[in-house]
Amino acid sequence: MNFQKVLDTDIYALTDEGLSNGRSNIEVVDAMLKAGIKVLQYREKDKKSGAMLEECLQIRAMTKQAGCKFIVNDHVDIAMLCDADGVHVGQEDIPVQQVRQLVGMDKIIGLSTHSPEECKQAIAAGADYIGVGPIFATKTKKDVCAPVGYEYLEYVTGQHSIPHVAIGGIKLHNIQDVAKHGARCCAIVSEIVGADDITATVLALRKAMAEK
Repeated sequence: MNFQKVLDTDIYALTDEGLSNGRSNIEVVDAMLKAGIKVLQYREKDKKSGAMLEECLQIRAMTKQAGCKFIVNDHVDIAMLCDADGVHVGQEDIPVQQVRQLVGMDKIIGLSTHSPEECKQAIAAGADYIGVGPIFATKTKKDVCAPVGYEYLEYVTGQHSIPHVAIGGIKLHNIQDVAKHGARCCAIVSEIVGADDITATVLALRKAMAEK
């Protein structure tokens, strides 16, 4: 796998069934894929492991057919069992080196980072890409740290070549500014999963990013 192309896309979509207006993750993912999403992360904090695995097996089949990379958040075991393309972990999850021992060299490992020091540590640990944020305040995660704003994003884009995705509170009204500060890939949760028309929303987000 060419890891330099891990995030060779503009929108990195995440699931969150609690914000999906009563729709299932499967329904939302189907709409995302029809909208041309090429990187999708499964992130569910409150479901039982068995239910998550069942969903991930369905989503893996859907993403494979659509040519979309599939990343599982936190759950290395589920990522392996459904043969996801990779796994995304946080600073307090299993360290990258140990995740690599489990998943091998052919899987993508992403790591959330919030500071220049964490960025350097992620690179040294062998992460294939990093999350940069939260850019703005966000309510989609309960244990989120304070917003880092644009300063950290500009540091990563200016100083490092590691693939990275900007995340945290990014919506249609501010995504153009995020792109202007160097982000080429933006992670979006509520703005997409909560949209009445997911396809139209993805197109609008793409258009705003392209007009930076």
